[in-house]
Amino acid sequence: MSNNSYIPPDVWKWDQESGGIFAKTNRPIAGATHQKILPIGKHPLQLYSLATPNGVKVTILLEELLALGFEGAEYDAWLVKIDGNQFGSGFVELNPNSKIPTFADHSLGTPIRIFESGAIMLYLANKYNKFIPQKHYWEVIEWLVFQLSQVGPLLGQAHQFLFYYPNQDRFVEEKYIGYTKRIYQTLDNRLRNYQYLATEYSIADISTWPWIARFERHRVSLIDYPNVLRWYNSIRKRSAVIKGYNVVGEKKEIPF
Repeated sequence: MSNNSYIPPDVWKWDQESGGIFAKTNRPIAGATHQKILPIGKHPLQLYSLATPNGVKVTILLEELLALGFEGAEYDAWLVKIDGNQFGSGFVELNPNSKIPTFADHSLGTPIRIFESGAIMLYLANKYNKFIPQKHYWEVIEWLVFQLSQVGPLLGQAHQFLFYYPNQDRFVEEKYIGYTKRIYQTLDNRLRNYQYLATEYSIADISTWPWIARFERHRVSLIDYPNVLRWYNSIRKRSAVIKGYNVVGEKKEIPF
């Protein structure tokens, strides 16, 4: 256990930011802190995002749609750094929770505004009737919800405690190492008998893959999960995945 002597107060009050590189990511209140109009480009679809796993999943899906020839899937991607810009009035108007990514479809006149990455994935998959095969619809939904409820939240916390702020608390690190191993084993078990999570390549795979692409931050060797490794490699070689991986934010190589 750590030697941290912090004692939670009876009545908590936000006196200052928490510090660290994510100090400006979260606040205990919602709403805009300043006026800032979001830019709008020439394409029907407008994406405001950053190359985090939740941001990458949307750009990969858009690139997959473009690779299939859907001209209506052309989009403008705008970088929104999570350094306070997500609390601008224009961004909050699109996403009251001030998280990336957020999205607007201007193709039908009055913009359709979608926030939450899972909702954006479902919207696009249904709009173009791609990557959500009806034959395996509920398998897609199951594994998409698994990503949204387990893979993203728990591996996201693992990033915090194992990568950004390591060696702070043994109990916390062991807890998230355990969560991480369970998630990887769950995926590996599923992929033992299936090429993709929902049988066919779908938004379930597209949503999950960017999180697994950060396996090094999870202190995981994919060699220990051979079915995940095979699945991961098959997806990372797709041209749309390569393009979608670096649409917004600092350019980086896909691991491996």
